[in-house]
Amino acid sequence: MNVIDSLERRFGRFAIPGLVRMIVVLNAVVFLCGKFSPGFLSNLDLNPAAVLHGEVWRLVTYILIPETGSYLLILLALWFLWMIGDGLEGVWGAFRLNLFYLIGMVGTTAAAFLFGAQFSNVMLNTSLFFAFAWFFPDMEIYLLGILPMRVKWLAWAMAAWFALQFLAGNAAFKMAMAASLANYLLFFGPEIIAHLRHRRSVGVRRQRFEQAAPPEEEPLHRCVVCHRSDLSNPELEFRVARDGNDYCTEHLPKPPPATPA
Repeated sequence: MNVIDSLERRFGRFAIPGLVRMIVVLNAVVFLCGKFSPGFLSNLDLNPAAVLHGEVWRLVTYILIPETGSYLLILLALWFLWMIGDGLEGVWGAFRLNLFYLIGMVGTTAAAFLFGAQFSNVMLNTSLFFAFAWFFPDMEIYLLGILPMRVKWLAWAMAAWFALQFLAGNAAFKMAMAASLANYLLFFGPEIIAHLRHRRSVGVRRQRFEQAAPPEEEPLHRCVVCHRSDLSNPELEFRVARDGNDYCTEHLPKPPPATPA
């Protein structure tokens, strides 16, 4: 994060507050335009061949294409995206959210040009949701406005689905997916690795402690004379004598008599 801090000090004044809100509003406008003009959306998607022929606006306009054609689903999706944007901007500030989104756009564009992937803005919005889930894992949302679910469980479900796609895809698809999630990997990758290392270290220390601890069936004290223990006779009291052995109070050696001066 030191690099990001440095970038924010130098270029923070250029950040766009409320960027995701603007994108949500433009998504709604594009959705309505697509309803009235069915061929309109095809002029906005990320088509590398068209970009190379001069239609450079596609490098930006693909983020405005809605992911669904349903009025109800687009309403829920845009509301959710608005909430995610507000949450992330509240945690990061405008500059870091802008940077995160910009890196995601670069990654999605690279995936399209280098590997032929047609992710549009799906992976970009997914990376926003994963970032939101990192900061607000226990927030409860309602899927389709009905089913309550914590954000972290939805994120895990989506991650499992993408993991299956990643494993089933060819090398080009895997590279494209990694490129599209480059923003998430850059922002959270080091923290995730540190977290996993910490958990592994804690697990190793716990295992060592459990191995060093005496078994539960082993007594803590056992008299070397009568062999009774704190487990067999919990009513007894035990002492450790000067010779280092455990004795019950009945067989505790008496101290030697004092030598007269």
